[in-house]
Amino acid sequence: MKVMVAVLRWIVFRLFRVRLSGLGHIDATKPALLLPNHVSLLDGVFLMLALPPEVVFVVNTGIAKRFAPFLKFCRIVTVDPLNPYSVRHMIKAVQQGSPLVVFPEGRITTTGGMMKIYGGVAFIALKTGAPVHPVAINGPERSKLSYLNGLLRRRWFPPVDVTIGKAYRLESDSGLPVKVRKEQAAAQIGRMLMQELFDSRMKPDVNLFDELIAAAARNGAGFPACEDASQRIGYKQLLLASHVLGRKLAAKLEGETNVALLMPNAVGHVVALFALIRIGKTPAILNFSSGMQAVLDACETAGVRTVITSRQFVEKAKLLPLAGRLEERGAVLFLEDVRSGVTLGDKLRGMIDYRMKRRADPGANEVVLFTSGSESKPKGVVLSHRNIFANVQQARTVIDFTSRDKVFNAMPMFHSFGLTAGTLLPLLSGMKLFLYPSPLHYKAIPELVYHNNATILFGTSTFLAAYARAAHPYDFYSLRYVVAGAEKLKEDVRQLWYDKFGIRILEGYGTTETAPVLALNTPLAFRKGSVGRLLPGIECVLEKIPGIEGGNLYVRGPNVMKGYLLHGQGFVPCPDWYDCGDIVDIDADGFVTVLSRRKRFAKIAGEMVSLNAVEEWIARAFPDGEAAAVSVSDARKGERIVLFHTSPDVTVASAKEAILAAGGTPLGVPSRLARVEKLPLLGSGKTDYVALKRMAESDIGA
Repeated sequence: MKVMVAVLRWIVFRLFRVRLSGLGHIDATKPALLLPNHVSLLDGVFLMLALPPEVVFVVNTGIAKRFAPFLKFCRIVTVDPLNPYSVRHMIKAVQQGSPLVVFPEGRITTTGGMMKIYGGVAFIALKTGAPVHPVAINGPERSKLSYLNGLLRRRWFPPVDVTIGKAYRLESDSGLPVKVRKEQAAAQIGRMLMQELFDSRMKPDVNLFDELIAAAARNGAGFPACEDASQRIGYKQLLLASHVLGRKLAAKLEGETNVALLMPNAVGHVVALFALIRIGKTPAILNFSSGMQAVLDACETAGVRTVITSRQFVEKAKLLPLAGRLEERGAVLFLEDVRSGVTLGDKLRGMIDYRMKRRADPGANEVVLFTSGSESKPKGVVLSHRNIFANVQQARTVIDFTSRDKVFNAMPMFHSFGLTAGTLLPLLSGMKLFLYPSPLHYKAIPELVYHNNATILFGTSTFLAAYARAAHPYDFYSLRYVVAGAEKLKEDVRQLWYDKFGIRILEGYGTTETAPVLALNTPLAFRKGSVGRLLPGIECVLEKIPGIEGGNLYVRGPNVMKGYLLHGQGFVPCPDWYDCGDIVDIDADGFVTVLSRRKRFAKIAGEMVSLNAVEEWIARAFPDGEAAAVSVSDARKGERIVLFHTSPDVTVASAKEAILAAGGTPLGVPSRLARVEKLPLLGSGKTDYVALKRMAESDIGA
């Protein structure tokens, strides 16, 4: 029998190129629970051949009958999932002293992501006190024996990774009811298994161009990876174009490290991005909506000598004066000119690069984005390729994405939400991507989502509200996920989407410095009013601030930036713990609620007043308008509040009545109101508080 198992192991492990790690974490002589994710009918085979013979497998009675010849090679305990006494059999097996393998999802995934965790497995862990080992299985979901036909490109012998995690014990409050303890323990198992899955997918060194090559191999060269209003290209065309453009740019950019991109969301932007990465350059993506001086400052901050753009874009966006100023301080390369110089020889060399799967040239493996904060000069946020790749894998671990999905992305790539979630996540995960140049076309976007049968939409609360108001109730029929980020999701926007389209918006939270997503509501873990749980791999600390509920959020993890490029100072590395600058609360179940920006407080008469809360109180009383509160200096009280609003019904008296009726403090009543036609927005869709504060202070000075 041992010889047959050894031969079978040799054959299977070579056919599937199985990589096994973490086997030393198991002591086969002691009781333990091994809890793997379940992605195919082959999972049990790989585990049977990988684990010590002392390990016992829990097998469904139906499966035991169908695969009886194979199960002779291992120890099993058969259970009937419909029999409530089955849990007792599993508890007894653990108590007899052997490690027990149980699939906590109870079924093979039909989505590509994790399914729900059953409380029975959690009860076994709590009852026996046995240590728990998460087991991450990657690869068999792409085999012919998975249940994902049509969702992923499948093959007979995909490479397989099996990773056995370190042991840990479930934490539980014995004073709680058994049902609650089981639910909490099941949630712990789910988070632990997601953490192991994420860890198993990470790499020490990452290059995004090389990851694009790997995505093409997984999903097929002809897969329609990316399109815009004028063209659609597959992975092969994208890689070919990146090789050809990269070779043409290399000679022009010799000796340069950071190269700026000034482009809208379009296929050409994606090609230029990967072309720079292919030749080892660092793309610095400019925010063309931030104004001429901010763009010039950003180039100076990043030490950029050359800006790559499109003549057509510059003309349509009326950026010719900016292009002129950029040419005065360096070089401006128009893609149309570079493309016209491509020869047959260039194309042949690009084809050779593609056929040989030539990897990226050595480089810093970084991307630079620029913050739109309150500083007079923009800060460059240096994100490594590994930071971005980590955030992609974190999102993939908690939400299922498949080749049937199509992402509609109108969020600009100069914004980390638009770059990582809206562009690189679909390209590296094998989803179709439709790029649209502006999130401000409120009437056009719902129609395009409808026409393209998009399944995933990203946006800010402001943009999503505008799309919902302009859309026909059936425009978003195809959407599976709508994800909101970059600013707090307003309750009326959430309700509007649910009432009009039957869609539950998944709100997330993050910062440019974290590539950007830190927390996200998911179908498996959703809590209204929160921004979800922290993603796998992220640690946090809450620093208490006197007089304020919650705490200041510090995080660390593989998605946290390398550091800043500061104007006149150069590179400043990120400290071990990154200060997010947000006041948050984290409940017992791990759900994060963002209370306010730390800077979004006014200190009035010695008391801290949340400007976010003031806005929410006014929005609740006047739902048809918009409101934004800023603080200005006050000689008598320290600071006072100025409220900008768009509703004709807001007066000092009605604002005071609304705030007090909502239970707010009288100190939160604005001292002055300023009505505007509409609130100013940043290119990312956030309210431009810097501009509002400037307006408030200039009015006072006047």
